[in-house]
Amino acid sequence: MAVIHRTTMSPGKLELLADWLPQRPWYRGGTDTPQLEKAGGFRLDDPEGEVGIEFMAVTDTAGDEPATYLVPLTYRGAPLEGADEGLIGTSEHGVLGRRWIYDGTHDVVLVEQLLALLAGRTTAQDQNESGIPDPTVEVRPETAGVPQGLTGPGTVTDTADASLVTVGPVGREGPVSTLTVCRVLRPAPAGDGTGRRVLAGWAAPDGARRHGLFARLAASED
Repeated sequence: MAVIHRTTMSPGKLELLADWLPQRPWYRGGTDTPQLEKAGGFRLDDPEGEVGIEFMAVTDTAGDEPATYLVPLTYRGAPLEGADEGLIGTSEHGVLGRRWIYDGTHDVVLVEQLLALLAGRTTAQDQNESGIPDPTVEVRPETAGVPQGLTGPGTVTDTADASLVTVGPVGREGPVSTLTVCRVLRPAPAGDGTGRRVLAGWAAPDGARRHGLFARLAASED
């Protein structure tokens, strides 16, 4: 179980994201510095208890229209080998010391736990409280089950509104599936779309609750 510490981080998460977001191809803002507010999300547990996993929704109000982005984050006590492209930055945690913060689409621990969530083998956790499940996070299993033994990330490709992560069987040749992590969040009915999906909520700038697609696993390709 992940333990959420009531402490400080320097620089803070939103400070790091304000520098990182404008470099992403899916960022919809202009040239102004992002004005970010935490809008929601959830956490997943690392079975080994080493890596923090958070799916954070942040709203940028700097542009002509507010935009809400999904940033899956991992927090590590040491650099992740081979994941330099996914490093958002480092921060000093008031309890744990220096933490390396990654875009979780590049982190094997987050990808495998997201696959476990889609397969029904783990449960989404409250973003702000330790040991409390988040029942508002929905998993919609409207296709065949998630194949056993998938791992990733293989390749990570950013599009105009999502990150596409290839996942495949461990240690052998086989069909490759695509895990889509939505980056620009939009409200959507629970029944909208196909494939195994994770839907969750966030707060709009006016305080209204929104609900939509966070991630989807596509069918395998030969």
